[in-house]
Amino acid sequence: MDETLLKKLAKPMLVCAPLIWGSTFFMIKDALDDVDALFMLAFRFTLAAVLLAAVFWRRWRDMDLVYLWQGGLLGLLMGAAYILQTFGLMGTTPGKNAFFTAVYCVIVPFLYWAVDRKRPTRWNVLAALLSVTGIGLVSWDGGGLTIAAGDVLTLCAGFLLACHIVAVAKFAGGRDIFLLTTLQFAAIALMCWVGTAFSRGVPAGGLSAPTWWVLLYLAVGSTAVALLFQNVGQKYADPASAALLLSLEAPFGVLFSVAFGAEEPTPLMYLGFGVIFLAMVCSETQFKFLRRPART
Repeated sequence: MDETLLKKLAKPMLVCAPLIWGSTFFMIKDALDDVDALFMLAFRFTLAAVLLAAVFWRRWRDMDLVYLWQGGLLGLLMGAAYILQTFGLMGTTPGKNAFFTAVYCVIVPFLYWAVDRKRPTRWNVLAALLSVTGIGLVSWDGGGLTIAAGDVLTLCAGFLLACHIVAVAKFAGGRDIFLLTTLQFAAIALMCWVGTAFSRGVPAGGLSAPTWWVLLYLAVGSTAVALLFQNVGQKYADPASAALLLSLEAPFGVLFSVAFGAEEPTPLMYLGFGVIFLAMVCSETQFKFLRRPART
């Protein structure tokens, strides 16, 4: 695919990915009553890996040991994050799960600084803080944000996702991101299938038809498409901007919950959306349109 086109599509992809993920929170919460968390993850990443391997089969000729260990490491980081996030969702609300996961948008600029010695700008920091504030307002349920066991697991997932974003930024340069993503999915699937040996697996009576539809949507839309969009977008966008755009997963999750009657909108929610929009404007423009042009 043309590199120039991919560069133009990078940020739209980084918005589409969290839009798709946001549509899954209430689905996953309901499906976890019917299916084991590790089986859900194993199924979705196996199918996603098979789909990408089939679509991009010509790229396998470039396979080498570097692709193998980089794809494996990316899979380890993201797989562990998804496992913690999914188990965390079982012990907290969807809104808090989305909010605590999204703390990676604050962590990424500083983690990237530690790894690559690229100091975050004050606009990166301000945008990240505004984004987390907005996400917190959107996710506030009226009873506060108390810390439960599920919240701790979710915070750990957020840190691992920050590590994953930085790792993609380091590995993607000069590499085939489609092949790297396929190997990443395969590594996650392997992790989760091993985990199912120690979990309850599939219920004796099988899964209901609605649960199978959720699993298919997670595998194709939320994994094969959205995570591919994430990796491609991250390759052509700086890590701080990528993290900020990906954090839109939380407000999109609340929007879908409201749209499908799983959550009631509140004034704080609308205020939160405004603050998040302000964060995006800060990140993308640094408010240059508010400054007077220098006189010549």
